[in-house]
Amino acid sequence: QVQLVESGGGLVQPGGSLRLSCAASGSIFWTKTMGWYRQAPGGERELVATITTSGFPNYADSVKERFTISTDNAKNTVYLQMNSLKPEDTAVYFCNLNTVPPFNMNYWGKGTLVTVSA
Repeated sequence: QVQLVESGGGLVQPGGSLRLSCAASGSIFWTKTMGWYRQAPGGERELVATITTSGFPNYADSVKERFTISTDNAKNTVYLQMNSLKPEDTAVYFCNLNTVPPFNMNYWGKGTLVTVSA
């Protein structure tokens, strides 16, 4: 089993910054990617950013040039640095880990709330 624990969410003003962290533990030997998804109030869960175990990132168009995903392999932790935050970034942010084929397993954290408001 894999466990994912998020931290770093909170209330921030427009234009501000937050840094989210996700620590992974358990059976993580076959990890393909880790990443962040978000679900806004009344919306669907959507991709924010992913990163491979080798450090190659991918971003949703809505967050490019503002968010940065990174990893600390020694700590089995993925980060999301969020700058120039906008009210439309308000959402519950979920950490995700998926494994290589043929396993194709997905694991999720419980989420951390980010609220961008004046």
